Amino acid sequence: MTTLDLEGRIHSPTDPPSRRRLRLAAVSLGAVAAALAMTGSWIPSLWGDEAASVLSATRPVGSLLAMVMHVDVVHAAYYLGLHDWVALFGAGPFSVRFPSALAAGMCAAAVTWMCGRVGTVRFGVLAGVLVAVLPRLTYAGEEARSYAWDAALAAILCAIVVELLLGRGPSRPWWIAYTVVLTVGVYAFLYFALLTLAVGAAIAMTPELRPQRRRWLIASATASALALPLLAVAATQTAQIGYLRGTDVAGPTAVFIQMWFATPLFAAIAWALIGIATLGVVGDAARHIGDGSPVRALDVLAVCWLVIPVGILVAASPVAPGFTARYGTYAAPAAAVLMASGIRRLARLRFGRRLAPIALLAVIAAAVPVWASQRTPFAKNQSDWNQIAQVIRTHARVGDAIVFDDGTRPSRRPRLAMDTDPTSFATVRDVTLASPYPDDPTWYDTTMSVDAAARHGRFHDVQRVWVVEYRVGRAVDTWGVDELRRLGYRERERVVDHRSVVALYTSAD
Repeated sequence: MTTLDLEGRIHSPTDPPSRRRLRLAAVSLGAVAAALAMTGSWIPSLWGDEAASVLSATRPVGSLLAMVMHVDVVHAAYYLGLHDWVALFGAGPFSVRFPSALAAGMCAAAVTWMCGRVGTVRFGVLAGVLVAVLPRLTYAGEEARSYAWDAALAAILCAIVVELLLGRGPSRPWWIAYTVVLTVGVYAFLYFALLTLAVGAAIAMTPELRPQRRRWLIASATASALALPLLAVAATQTAQIGYLRGTDVAGPTAVFIQMWFATPLFAAIAWALIGIATLGVVGDAARHIGDGSPVRALDVLAVCWLVIPVGILVAASPVAPGFTARYGTYAAPAAAVLMASGIRRLARLRFGRRLAPIALLAVIAAAVPVWASQRTPFAKNQSDWNQIAQVIRTHARVGDAIVFDDGTRPSRRPRLAMDTDPTSFATVRDVTLASPYPDDPTWYDTTMSVDAAARHGRFHDVQRVWVVEYRVGRAVDTWGVDELRRLGYRERERVVDHRSVVALYTSAD
């Protein structure tokens, strides 16, 4: 058997690349990817999904465990890990996003390793670079959610499959590792379980792996059994993603652009390279070229990894809620592997030594503006919580009250600006708070109306009230405004932010 390096040179698997060089390359690319992800991660405001992470992680463990039995059990493992992290390093934006940057680095390291193991160190470095700049992974690496970890675990799982493919040593330890990683992956992200179907398909199409089918089945069944408690509780919580039903979340734009590539330009380049790699695999199979090649087997695994799990989710989306573009994050490393393979195949053409570097530069050039846009103040779902906090921190006085718009869904409520940054709101009283989130079975606060707060005497001796409303374009919510006016308060000034309006109301007395 032989393998081809980036330039198409022949290498014998009996003379593999230096483990030391490959290990150094994997660690280096992992550090680069982590650094890219964490740089500027403190700039965007936190947003609704990140608030769920922060508020869940900052509550006592007993309260957290009670909450996940009611909602968000699929994120319980991530919340528990983040709980210990924030206990040590705090819950500021940079701190809570830092673990995701580390996961992005682990993902790049795993991809570098697996590609280097079947090809050359240079091929591994190429794939690691593409992981480091892939828009979906640079986004996940600066978000306080579990998606970067899902990608890292998927890359590690497939790296284990590559070690099984190479067959250098007993396979049982690798299958035990496969079972452990698969189980952890399912607890981190329920749909991770679909990845085992991709592995099974790759095994069926790879002669060198077919003898491992029985062990794959046993490992997959064991991981499924270990995940049964999670599946049982998750089945009772499907209503919390019911809002996805009837929305076009799995449309062509979401699947072919937003899921991994962010912009049409990057998507066009990426899909062209993926197409070259995929057509190459099909062509090689038809002509029996490269039979037994580890590189070809990796391409087959990457195609299955990219297409099968996400394909199932997309196919199921019209009849069952449960898909957003971010759910494809754990297949993003497969896109990077196939893009690297596409560049490798370009390098084998007559003018390949010119085309391959141009393709790589085009990918990086298309990635730079995406990376920069992800690190702007409103990059996270247009959230402007930092700006709300700045207004209150600068202009509020001790004894002022504050009323937040509770007319929109929980993940969009501007009161999350205070819950995720309580120090900035230390001078104001939250007069409509009925029950704080640590005391509730949900991750967010329970509130009352302005009228109910008034009946409880919350506005006694309050001269100034700050009102924070959610807005989209020129449409500004008016939650609680009529009640405040009936209580004798009048608007005196307002600050219009990106997605909110902060207004000061004073008593007419």
